[in-house]
Amino acid sequence: MTALLVIAKQPLPGRVKTRLTPPFTPEQAAALAEAALADTLTAAARVPADRHVLVLDGEPGPWLPPGFRVVPQAAGGLDARLAAAFAACDGPALLIGMDTPQVTPSLLAPALCWDAYDAWFGPAADGGFWALGLAEPDPALLLGVPMSRPDTGAVQHARLRKAGLRVGRLPVLRDVDTASDAREVAAAVPGSRFAGRYAELTGATAGAGR
Repeated sequence: MTALLVIAKQPLPGRVKTRLTPPFTPEQAAALAEAALADTLTAAARVPADRHVLVLDGEPGPWLPPGFRVVPQAAGGLDARLAAAFAACDGPALLIGMDTPQVTPSLLAPALCWDAYDAWFGPAADGGFWALGLAEPDPALLLGVPMSRPDTGAVQHARLRKAGLRVGRLPVLRDVDTASDAREVAAAVPGSRFAGRYAELTGATAGAGR
């Protein structure tokens, strides 16, 4: 029973995408976060996993498509919350975040195959990672990994290799953290909700993010 997990925060002003402020207001940053989350969930829903799970900090909203089981995030730092999400799985699991609205089903589908690999790793352009898959979820593989640092991805990847796992690599994707990130990601996926919301907001704010 392979699970596809999306870990996310409820897109509320002041709680998400704070590095977008300025140039965006907290309300605009939350609107971008909601669009990114909706795009991510839509892509995830189209991937043929046995279970689709949203690991959520907050409450679900109209952006949640059908077919997802919603579970609360655990307490603690990000490493502890990711570890707990994997610990709740009784089979292979692929976990992604809400910061890569450019993700597609075709990018995710290969990481649900475990014939050649024990783990899948999706590096992020900022040095972190946007996806992590484990054939045998083990919280110890994540606990203690320093998060939100330029070397987070390198440390996590090294942890997987040190455990003797065969690691498959996914493409590098850019997380939406800053206004320049938002501009580049929106340009990469012009037909997405995220790109549409970005266009609305940058027009309304006279060039925010340029």
